[in-house]
Amino acid sequence: MPLTEVPGTARGGRVTVDDVKSHIRKRMAQPAGTGGGGITAPPMPDFSKYGPIEKKPLSNLRKKIAENLTIAANVIPAVTQHDLADITDLEAGRKRITENLPKGSPKVTMTVLAIKAVVAALKEFPHFNGAFDLANNEIVLKQYYHIGIAVDTERGLVVPVIRDADKKSIRDLASEVATLAEKARGGKLTIDEMRGGTFTITNLGGIGGTAFAPIINYPEVAILGLSRSALQPVYKDNQFVPRLMMPLSLTYDHRIIDGADGARFTTRLVQLFSDPIRLLMES
Repeated sequence: MPLTEVPGTARGGRVTVDDVKSHIRKRMAQPAGTGGGGITAPPMPDFSKYGPIEKKPLSNLRKKIAENLTIAANVIPAVTQHDLADITDLEAGRKRITENLPKGSPKVTMTVLAIKAVVAALKEFPHFNGAFDLANNEIVLKQYYHIGIAVDTERGLVVPVIRDADKKSIRDLASEVATLAEKARGGKLTIDEMRGGTFTITNLGGIGGTAFAPIINYPEVAILGLSRSALQPVYKDNQFVPRLMMPLSLTYDHRIIDGADGARFTTRLVQLFSDPIRLLMES
């Protein structure tokens, strides 16, 4: 969907985020064959002709998820960069920290450590913490670090936001991640707790998979996906040794981020994940 199809309501006919969302809602509500020249889905066949079916209405949350993903898929020319991080030492340290915490304390998860790594990388590559304002021909560089954490719930995927993540300790982050995840699964998140993110992390490592291409959380310009870590033979000190390797998948907006910078960003993350001391000192 070209932005030229979106009617702008701001001064001078400029297109706002709300204009894009409103246009997408109207497009999704239109029957097949309408849509002003854009690509529309054909009508569904009658599946009941071929066997038993069950129909379930979409929840409001699922409708909102579909709307946001449709916007991202239509507006952003996205590229996904994959890499592997050696987290052998980091995981060993994480387990030691967790074992020594008082009973009932929030766990220091890999997602928590990923927040630290991402914030450090964002400070070095500020355009990954930005937004692409096509209507005003501007790149907006945000000077705050609000990190969204994708949470899988029975109702659908929600993204609570950790605000000012750069100013919080690992224990603070662990507590906040645990609290927001619990609220998300209980359906108790407020709208404000899901707004204002500058970068999103989605971790599928607890489920499985070797890599994936996460969709950017518009109007952000990048998202980091983590997949399940696995022991792999790595050539080190003139011999092959088993190392715990974690796949990273970085999707970014190619309008504002070039491929070389995408590779540099993931390379920096790999360095931080592979060296716990560096991660703690530079985040």
